[in-house]
Amino acid sequence: MPLKFVLRPNEKVIINGAVIGAGDRPGSFFLYNTANFLRGREVLKEEQIDCIEKKLYFVIQLVYIFPEDATLNLQRFASILDETRQARPDASKVLDEIERLVEARNYYRALKLCRKMFRSADGGAGNGGTGDAEAGDDDDAPADDRMP
Repeated sequence: MPLKFVLRPNEKVIINGAVIGAGDRPGSFFLYNTANFLRGREVLKEEQIDCIEKKLYFVIQLVYIFPEDATLNLQRFASILDETRQARPDASKVLDEIERLVEARNYYRALKLCRKMFRSADGGAGNGGTGDAEAGDDDDAPADDRMP
């Protein structure tokens, strides 16, 4: 069954490293095979990193979007995960789950879980600059993030 997603006017999506944008009107798209994708509102830019949770999200995002650099970015992930564990001992269960998801190469789910940490770090004050993706918005998540 294909994955359907809708892009808002002028919204962008990254699919397997290629940036695709919508025109002035919304458009529906279908993915018929396994692909790595992030909508523009889910992409964290480097200049938006202002806390350890966003640093962790960013490195997972790099592993997910650029699989050709995964070895280096997974090493960075391990280091930043250790940093995050020290800074956020209250989030050890969530960090354990993020680590498990990354080890299973389920990067999209790891990103969604990491994004939820932005709210708890900000005291519930929004989603930390990744746009307006909802924390419970899993209906368009890939079932398996691995490339074919």
